[in-house]
Amino acid sequence: MQSGISASQELVSQFNKLLSDSSLFGLLVTITSESLTPLTTLSRTSSSSDFATDLKQLTDYIKPDEALYILLRRYESAPYLIAVTYVPDTAKVRQKMLFASTRLTLVRELGSEHFRETMFATMANELSADGFDKHDRHNELDAPLTEEERTLGEVKRAEAEAGAGTGVREIHLSKTMNMPVATDALVALSALGHGEGGSLVMLKVNPDTEVVELIPNSGSDSPSTIAGLVGAISPTEPRFTFFRYVATPPRGGEEKTVVLFFYTNPPTPGTKAIKYRMLYPLMKRAVLEVATKEAGIQVEKKFELEDPSEITEESVLSELFPEAETKTAFRRPKRPGR
Repeated sequence: MQSGISASQELVSQFNKLLSDSSLFGLLVTITSESLTPLTTLSRTSSSSDFATDLKQLTDYIKPDEALYILLRRYESAPYLIAVTYVPDTAKVRQKMLFASTRLTLVRELGSEHFRETMFATMANELSADGFDKHDRHNELDAPLTEEERTLGEVKRAEAEAGAGTGVREIHLSKTMNMPVATDALVALSALGHGEGGSLVMLKVNPDTEVVELIPNSGSDSPSTIAGLVGAISPTEPRFTFFRYVATPPRGGEEKTVVLFFYTNPPTPGTKAIKYRMLYPLMKRAVLEVATKEAGIQVEKKFELEDPSEITEESVLSELFPEAETKTAFRRPKRPGR
């Protein structure tokens, strides 16, 4: 599971009713006490009502600052259901990450075979009849994807559709410092913190908006070696990099899995580089605070370098497995002879 949360027996029971009773339109689900629990069921407006008409019932339950899972009967033939994850931009950071990273768990525990599709929404108007039509038009253009690929794609698409000023969560770190973080960046950090997803999360600061954004992994697989990591980090622009690494002691012993943090800021000329030099050091502490306190990442070691090429397996292993100092017993100096 992605976040250590599981479906309650009460939810499983309510979900089975939704499957077996065609007069039921939907089931609303939330997270309470580390468990997926039912909030309420929705009945069809009438025996002849269509999906667009029944959707209007959601208005009473959609709040601008609270995340919610919405399971709806949308199709006449099996699989009947669509699973909607509603995570508004103004929701609390911890709730936002928790709901986003648990959405696959919800579908898997209830049975993915019952769901024809999933949807990720950040605004209430996406849950209207027009919003679902827009979602359908996007799906018609998409090639078949796995559930995991569709999950990340929907998060990113929500970011793009929302436009400037949305799809971003402002992290209040102190009275004088706030840090806007893109939704997909929060989700990726949360997945890494729960031991899911790939081994690499790379972040950058957009110099125009000063929003912390996720760098998509360009390769099909996340790197597993230090050399692979170095090849993935930009040699020309600053990066905040979190890397899950399986480290083997150079002198023998048990290997251990750790998360390492790298802050790289290459010495490139120009006014853009000057702004980077001012902006990134201010953001470094904030990024680490979000990663450790909000996403639950335990950072084993932190590295700060100019160029990614300075990162070597030898230097990393020497930090993770330092040699024990050999202490020499103090010898009292001999008294001068006669």
